[in-house]
Amino acid sequence: MTAYADLRAQLDALTTEAFRPELAEIDRLPTLDIARTMNAEDAAVPAAVAAQLPQIAAAIDAIAARMARGGRLVYAGAGTAGRLGVLDASECPPTFNTDPAEVVGLIAGGPSAMVTAVEGAEDSKELAEADLAALGITELDTVVGVSASGRTPYAIGAVESARARGALTVGLSCNAGSALAAAAEHGIEVVVGPELLTGSTRLKAGTAQKLVLNMLSTITMIRLGKTYGNLMVDVRASNEKLRARSRRIVALATGAPDEEIEAALTATGGEVKDAILVILGEVDAPTAAGLLSSSQGHLRAALARTR
Repeated sequence: MTAYADLRAQLDALTTEAFRPELAEIDRLPTLDIARTMNAEDAAVPAAVAAQLPQIAAAIDAIAARMARGGRLVYAGAGTAGRLGVLDASECPPTFNTDPAEVVGLIAGGPSAMVTAVEGAEDSKELAEADLAALGITELDTVVGVSASGRTPYAIGAVESARARGALTVGLSCNAGSALAAAAEHGIEVVVGPELLTGSTRLKAGTAQKLVLNMLSTITMIRLGKTYGNLMVDVRASNEKLRARSRRIVALATGAPDEEIEAALTATGGEVKDAILVILGEVDAPTAAGLLSSSQGHLRAALARTR
């Protein structure tokens, strides 16, 4: 069998690459009918994610345990999967006040691959190994390989290299029995079925990956004390919109009048979590900072120590 024929056989076996003859004339349908068909396809994605919730939760608990000890969360993927990882990582600093080095997105081919395909990058396990070596991956870190097919060499190489270094590994794919899931300690396989456009895994598979990545980062941050209830108390007020959000969060958490909120935020240098503790715990800003530090940043635990 030639290399081309072998690759074709591999793709033919993937659910994400399957051809759907019932949609062979979709281009002849009215636009509204195409939109309805596509919307119905997308509606099936959450159920596919729900089927993997136990695996997702187990991965999150393991990630949070390592991050609590100073570890990092690293996503590694190619193409759409890589872009989704970079997107999720880039949202963590403004949302949870994480250091940019705490949650990292690696895409095969480097930053330029965010907008332009880099020839051959996704086919290189060696490139993944080099990217992880540059980060100095250790046993405290977690590497999440992301690949719709579950066979992308870059994602598999990242997981294999990370596991060899003692890091926690997660494999997120959209095909059952994937090589990626088999290579990782925690396999998450969200089987969304064939795409509306044959093999276009930026569609349902991309949506599924985005939903799972949302869970991995968000719930990990909840477990690390980055929220108070459903309030983003570690939000970084880097612009006027976020400064207004900071004031609103303190108001929702405390019910205090505007003057007291402004005074608390001023005293704490704009730190939302500290300001809430100043108001609810009736302590000064330095005491609030000390209580949060000794409570590993968990606001509920810090508040409990003021009573």
